[in-house]
Amino acid sequence: MITRLMTRHLVPLIACALLAGCAGTKPAAYNGIASSPYLTPDPDDASDRTPYRYAARVNWNGYRKLVLDNVSIYKGADHQFADISEGEKTELATYMQARFAEKLGTRFQITDSPAPDTLRVALTLTGAEKTTPVLGTVSRFDLLGGVYNGVQSFRDREGTFTGSVIYAVEVYDAQTSRLLMAYISRQYPNPMNIGASIGALEAAKTGIEKGAEDIVDRLK
Repeated sequence: MITRLMTRHLVPLIACALLAGCAGTKPAAYNGIASSPYLTPDPDDASDRTPYRYAARVNWNGYRKLVLDNVSIYKGADHQFADISEGEKTELATYMQARFAEKLGTRFQITDSPAPDTLRVALTLTGAEKTTPVLGTVSRFDLLGGVYNGVQSFRDREGTFTGSVIYAVEVYDAQTSRLLMAYISRQYPNPMNIGASIGALEAAKTGIEKGAEDIVDRLK
């Protein structure tokens, strides 16, 4: 049964990849995000993970502390939550708060008080996709799926039937409220990460972990 199901789904998938490349949901420059008027397409984003961004000239070494706002869940009509319940949105937002605080805490002193050497980071969960049950895991071992996912892993692209997370990041000077950096990002696990393919939200959570590492790199 599973073999027939895999054949029916994966053969068209491989054909799609060879002809044009199969991509997941492309993030939008959401109208309800405060930094939306500043966001422009990023021509340097070869991976399609961060298609929109804004960046001012900033010496990040001049900042030692950071205020992390509570993660917001985007309510705009242009959200990109694919069959994600309100409870699952809250679960992802809570996970995002913890992981970003953990990673940013390795670079900055987390504080609640704005000061001249303090950043403020606002995170907005704008979309998410679940991993397809069974197929998300089995397609890593099937011959066709294994080949496709191996290629996608090499290209740093998304694997088959994989979940993902989309979010907005806005970085301000905490004292002046000047926007210093903003971007929209879509993160997902490496196609050969078997653990991330087990469970509907595990891939999205792995994407959150990757996003937390990414912002620390950007603020160096």
